[in-house]
Amino acid sequence: MANPTPVAPEGRPRGNLAQRLYAAFDSPGRRRALHLVLLAILIVTPWLSSQYVTVILTNALLYVVLCLGLNVVVGYAGLLDLGYAAFFAVGAYTIGILTQQFGFNFWAAIPFALLAAALAGVIIGGPTLRLRSDYLAIVTLGFGEIVRFTARNLEITGGASGLSHIPEPSLFGWYIDSSIDFYYVFAALAVLAYIASQRLFDSRLGRAWLYVRHDEDAAEAMGINRVAVKLAAYVIGAIFGAVGGIFFSVNLGAISPESFSFQQSVLILMAVVLGGMGKIPGVILGAFIVVLGPELLREFDTLRLLIFAVLLLLIMLFRPSGIWPEKRS
Repeated sequence: MANPTPVAPEGRPRGNLAQRLYAAFDSPGRRRALHLVLLAILIVTPWLSSQYVTVILTNALLYVVLCLGLNVVVGYAGLLDLGYAAFFAVGAYTIGILTQQFGFNFWAAIPFALLAAALAGVIIGGPTLRLRSDYLAIVTLGFGEIVRFTARNLEITGGASGLSHIPEPSLFGWYIDSSIDFYYVFAALAVLAYIASQRLFDSRLGRAWLYVRHDEDAAEAMGINRVAVKLAAYVIGAIFGAVGGIFFSVNLGAISPESFSFQQSVLILMAVVLGGMGKIPGVILGAFIVVLGPELLREFDTLRLLIFAVLLLLIMLFRPSGIWPEKRS
């Protein structure tokens, strides 16, 4: 007979440190308190740190938005995507072309950029819905490279030089142009992406993704349209990526095809896998680790990327399911 779970004197089950930390915020009240504390930290951080730190944190918040979008595709629906930077590029280039070359107002151009990303999601999702494993990986990788090389060779996208002098957005006379301004923009986007991801996770569509991820045949036998469910994952993930690309382009004021390389897709996927596919806090943690890790090791100069890679390898060996894996069955 198996030994029962050890129980602490106060009646709560013992466990390792991570399990006890997770259990400490099981109640809704404690989770709300934690959310308020984290929100307060987000608000005050740029005023307590240097401009360099603010820029790095802004980049980390951008990765949070992108990783939560890819988590919908990979973590929720179980679909491999090695070309996620393509959706990032579609949003950035659409907003850049419309505002810089056609004189569109930034806010009026956003729906067109989201529509273009959704269309890209349908284009990549439609032909790949019946593919699995390495075939799916090859097709998504190819889609990402097709988008990048198309942007490099079209005149409207600026060719290899890309687009420059993308106008800064304004809201009721306030121009969003400083590093602190963009920090708060990406902080707001990260919070909205977190809320949207949580609502999707708890929704009927989220449960359908869960069933399709674990057993497609059983899910279809239960009446779930697996084609529509998978396509929805690609479209929603594409919209998340486009939102990141939209504000990334105006933050830099310029974009080039190399900003959306295969390496970007790999980094975003690595953050999702490292944190824990399907687990929202884990994905956010993975995004911060991927961005902040090399910066924290900057004192090691040329060896920092090697040290960072070794640390990632050790994490994967000891935590193969990710630092904060999904427990839902």
